[in-house]
Amino acid sequence: MSENPVIPQIKVDDLPAQNVSPKPRRKGLLIALGVVGIILIYLSLSSLIVYSKATQLKKTVSALMVAGKSQDLVKIKSELTNTKSSLKALKSSFVIISPFRIIPFLGSYISDASHLINAGLYGMDFSDIVLTTIEPYSDLLGLTGGKDNAIGDGTKTAKDRIDFIVKSIPDLIPNIDKISAKTALIEKELSGINPERYPVRIGKTEVRSKVKSGLELFREAASFVTNGKPLLEAAPYLLGIDSERTYLLLFQNDKELRPTGGFMTGYSIMKVNKGAFSPVSSSDIYNLDAKYKPTIVAPDPIIKYLKGPYALSNKLRLRDMNWSPDFAESMKQFTEEAKTVGITGIDGIISVDTQVLVYLLDAIGKIGVPGFGNFSTEVDPRCNCPNVIYELESFADVEGPVVWDPDGSGKIIYAPANYDNRKKIIGPLMNSILANAMGQPKDKLPKLFEAGFKSLVEKHVLFYLFDSKTQDAVSSFGIAGIIKSTNGDYLHINDANLGGRKSNLYVTNEISQEFSVGKDGYVEKTLTLTYKNPMKQDGWLNSVLPDWVRIYVPKGSTLISFDGAEDKAEPYEELGKTVFAGFFKLRPEGVSKLTLKYKLPIKGNAKELNLLIQKQPGLDAPLYTIKTGRNEEEFFLKTDKEIKIRL
Repeated sequence: MSENPVIPQIKVDDLPAQNVSPKPRRKGLLIALGVVGIILIYLSLSSLIVYSKATQLKKTVSALMVAGKSQDLVKIKSELTNTKSSLKALKSSFVIISPFRIIPFLGSYISDASHLINAGLYGMDFSDIVLTTIEPYSDLLGLTGGKDNAIGDGTKTAKDRIDFIVKSIPDLIPNIDKISAKTALIEKELSGINPERYPVRIGKTEVRSKVKSGLELFREAASFVTNGKPLLEAAPYLLGIDSERTYLLLFQNDKELRPTGGFMTGYSIMKVNKGAFSPVSSSDIYNLDAKYKPTIVAPDPIIKYLKGPYALSNKLRLRDMNWSPDFAESMKQFTEEAKTVGITGIDGIISVDTQVLVYLLDAIGKIGVPGFGNFSTEVDPRCNCPNVIYELESFADVEGPVVWDPDGSGKIIYAPANYDNRKKIIGPLMNSILANAMGQPKDKLPKLFEAGFKSLVEKHVLFYLFDSKTQDAVSSFGIAGIIKSTNGDYLHINDANLGGRKSNLYVTNEISQEFSVGKDGYVEKTLTLTYKNPMKQDGWLNSVLPDWVRIYVPKGSTLISFDGAEDKAEPYEELGKTVFAGFFKLRPEGVSKLTLKYKLPIKGNAKELNLLIQKQPGLDAPLYTIKTGRNEEEFFLKTDKEIKIRL
């Protein structure tokens, strides 16, 4: 009889895993995929709606730009209304994708777009106010379709135009407040956009640099708007509306560059009464110096490198008193000393350089100055420069001072050739330009307006006024040539031509700044200054340039190295900054390069560093390069510039 077989006991836990029902997991996966699908469909559809609205906005913006180029005020207003409607439609459609802001990466771009749309709407309001403000000046700005005004047609005299502008100033001020308020709202929205999150480029198209430059351009424009009100309020004083003003018009030759914009070669006394300028007298700076008894010891670089009269006496001459890079500081000393030789009864100093004449003549065209000939901006082959520059340098090419009889007879014992023309040219030339400017037909007025604005913002015109309120107004607008106080990083490069020649005519400047963080945690900078002169020597306009350069940086900065200079000063403090200074020579067809490395008194643990760069008056537009890690940015410095540096 056989035994019963033993049947093994199998526990449920011992069953293979695949025997468990897969239904719950599959169901969860299907639900998740469904949700994702719905989100993707919603995102796609909502994106298409936003895209269609954005496309419509692009069309209206293009139409607005075309209207702007037509300079027709009626068309501009019409297209501005269309653009505003398109922008509102885009904002409404944008609500449907706003929930996706919570998604990493994508959310930041949606947020930026929202800021941009809000800024655009404020910009439309801003534009409405601006158009209302400028409509009475439509002819002055080259716009058609505006209301009739007293500037208008070519039959209007210079006096008619001046009277209209003067009477309109009080009406402008309330609108400036409205414009400033809208500007602040736009600036607040744009401040939420971080350009660093954008790619450097997409394909061959630059992206990040365009975002940066757009934001910086707005900040600069906003600054002009905000600071324009005090200047507008000071205009009645400046234009002699309440009382006649007397100004010393100082001509600085930027082709012989000095700290405040150029060598002070000549001057003119001018009166302004209710906006109308009239010259009183003009003379040569050497004639003024011939009457002056120097008492102030000259700065060491002037004594050491300029030589000339300083080989006999170390006392500073009037013509060299613009040594401080702060125009107000220089003019304060100059006016005090000039009083001793009869320059009294003035309300302030207005300086101009040769670029002002070039800008104005570009707008006006060739003009004639009785007794001196014709002046234009046509390229003169004798110098490969504008004709007006060649002629002015020819008049200024006088070696040595006028020597007067020490017995007081009033007779001239010695005078260099051409000195008489030299002392007379400034007043008549400026008078001819002013007369021509205000008598131009209306189609040339926009170019004149642009010439004046560029001359101001690019520091080719500077003001030093004795009335403190008016001086504060020109300072806030950036046309007083002052060295500013600031938090964060700072840079001002100041060159002085100590050779007595016009060597700066052909010189170009390139400045590179490279940021890094040192082992001790402080920010370090490598600063490279490159000077180039591509032209041959002629012994007159182009010769060796002996240059004393001063680099103004944040107070407390520490110099690590300074290469390329033939002579160097010990670092010192001035105007609330630390200064690194040295001497070098730039030869025709040559290149000079200075390299400095220094440590800022700033820790590198902050994500962002504010940098203020102040341009030297008299310079054209030096090329600046800023490097931080792999990022690099280039721009031409036409005016003071504030930049946010990402470390």
